[in-house]
Amino acid sequence: MTFAAKAETSQLRQLASLYGVQTSYYDVTHRRRSASPEALFLTLRALGAPLESFHDIPAALRERQKTLWERCVEPVVVAWEGTPAVLELRVPSDLATAPLACHLALETGEARSWKSDVDQLPTSQAITVEKVAYVAKKLALPTPLPWGYHRLTLEVEGRCFETMIISAPPRAYSSNTGTGKVWGVFLPLYALHSARSWGGGDFSDLEALIKWTADLGGSVVATLPLLAAFLDKPCDPSPYAPASRLFWNEFYIDLTRIPELKGCPAAQALLESGEFQRQLDNLRSSPLVDYRRQMALKRKVLEKLVRSFFQEKTERYAAFQRFVEGYPQVEDYACFRAAVERQAAPWPSWPKPLHDGVLKEGDYDETARQYHLYVQWVTHEQMQNLSQSARAAGVKLYLDLPLGVHPHSYDVWRERGAFALDASGGAPPDAFFTGGQDWGFPPLHPETIRQQRYRYYIAYLRHQLRHTDLLRMDHVMGLHRLFWIPSGLTPRDGVYVGYPSKELYAILSLESHRHRTSIVGENLGTVPAYVNSTMARHSLHRMYVAQYELAGSVRRTLRAVPRDAVASLNTHDMAPFAAFWQGVDIDDRLDLGLLDPAGARSERKNRQALKNALERFLQRLGWLKPDSADLQPLLRASLRFLSASPAWVALVNIEDLWLERQSQNVPGTVQQRPNWQRKARHSFEAFSQMPEVLDTLKDIDHHRKGESRP
Repeated sequence: MTFAAKAETSQLRQLASLYGVQTSYYDVTHRRRSASPEALFLTLRALGAPLESFHDIPAALRERQKTLWERCVEPVVVAWEGTPAVLELRVPSDLATAPLACHLALETGEARSWKSDVDQLPTSQAITVEKVAYVAKKLALPTPLPWGYHRLTLEVEGRCFETMIISAPPRAYSSNTGTGKVWGVFLPLYALHSARSWGGGDFSDLEALIKWTADLGGSVVATLPLLAAFLDKPCDPSPYAPASRLFWNEFYIDLTRIPELKGCPAAQALLESGEFQRQLDNLRSSPLVDYRRQMALKRKVLEKLVRSFFQEKTERYAAFQRFVEGYPQVEDYACFRAAVERQAAPWPSWPKPLHDGVLKEGDYDETARQYHLYVQWVTHEQMQNLSQSARAAGVKLYLDLPLGVHPHSYDVWRERGAFALDASGGAPPDAFFTGGQDWGFPPLHPETIRQQRYRYYIAYLRHQLRHTDLLRMDHVMGLHRLFWIPSGLTPRDGVYVGYPSKELYAILSLESHRHRTSIVGENLGTVPAYVNSTMARHSLHRMYVAQYELAGSVRRTLRAVPRDAVASLNTHDMAPFAAFWQGVDIDDRLDLGLLDPAGARSERKNRQALKNALERFLQRLGWLKPDSADLQPLLRASLRFLSASPAWVALVNIEDLWLERQSQNVPGTVQQRPNWQRKARHSFEAFSQMPEVLDTLKDIDHHRKGESRP
């Protein structure tokens, strides 16, 4: 490498550092992996660095340094409750003796102003950038500040600078007082079906599950994300690739509970027709959820309700108008979804100005716009009723917030500045995914979301927090850093990009208190130690998954379950207990080509060792009798271990209770497996009466309440 090339690479790494791009990381084997110059270059371009070729690096470095120092003050500053808040003020040295006027506008509407002299402030740094000398001063904020988002304006010699002050409690809200241990159940709502539902679960099925769980003594019901989805053209039912994180999925509406149905003869006649009932029977008899057909059938009825609703404008129309006024973005969303249907294509291929976010009348069908407005109102009502019903029953509704959104989603179309469109989020290679993972969604742009004062992040948090008492943050490491794969590269060439974690945690903590919702961070897999310590410092609950713990244990025994954890045997991305025990997942990976025969033999040998160790461990604790080789006693013993642990929540996958062997999702198999489509093997009416289900849950309830001992 020539001297010039070495200098160029060194400057590239300096530039990466200034943009928060990590130039290396430690993989799952604890080996250091350095990012290639090409990966750094493309990631920096995705972040907006002015780079066309490697020759542009020196100029881009100078421009970045200049931009950071000309900023004067960061766009966002955190003021933790009970801690003196100080921000850094960066000014040219010729302004270092100038008077400083400060104006603080509190979220409550109250205003505070004060004056200071820049030269009287403590100096933290001095630097010269592009022949301009700058000094950094420490400016103390008035304390105490009430919780909220406040605006601080600074005036120096006629120049104004503005920043948002996030005043937040240092610890997130938690309903865990440290005295109670609770348990709950998990099942994807699409998989939860009953005699009355249409082949996939709906909000009424979830309400029935909540009541049944409460009657058995449970206090938590968990499910997968319930957010808006594309279920026609395109059709992507993945709950982790929503069409928006700001709106709900109308697929889960229970039509029979919509008040307009009673006053709409056309909708009633359609529901009662023989052909309609035959299609319903066909949907109910299928082992898989047919999202497109079921949504199309549901929409036929909904469209008749919409037509009647907007024509007659009954007394409920005022409630509808209040909803639209309270959620002004819903009109924009309805126009977008109607335009998707008119164009029959994703927004990146739309003509200008539609592509650029400008929609006007004539760009979509008005009836489609009304439909999407109406179904969001109805979905909001049913979600609100579900949430209230759960709280009345003493059950925490445990919802899930996905890390990303569909690349063709409303959110990316409307908030595209908040996303890095020339990269996708993913994960580096590991033992399971030797080539790494590309999740296919554009990551949030860490700098733009700050400049936008986190409006999108706050909005999608609030959307979930309004209706839940417990929220799971998918891939909580994303609050710190995210693995980016620049367009044109593979996951093997990805790099980690840092995020302003202090600010993200402050918003999460503040909003969790305002909505009285506890936060659970999904911290599974290869997670740096600082992520777990930061979660603990901010009172985010962690996850304890026995399958992960067992596979990752050097001693091949399960470590103690933390008191603040949500503990379970597995997750929706893992093999159910019976499949794990019998090695069904290993056979599946062999069939998929993720393992070769030699690798499969090695996996089976290792799995047998893990099983033997777990049996000995459970026997030693007294949860499993010797020679109990049947699966049901092994399952119950494993659940007893979790139930008797100090964990705040013991969460049970309902499908494990009848020894299900099929997974709900096999990561990395978009086409090969029917992910997110498989119905539970038994209907709600059936499994709610099954002795093996009831007896196991009653056993868990006894152990959670401390009524049984090994």
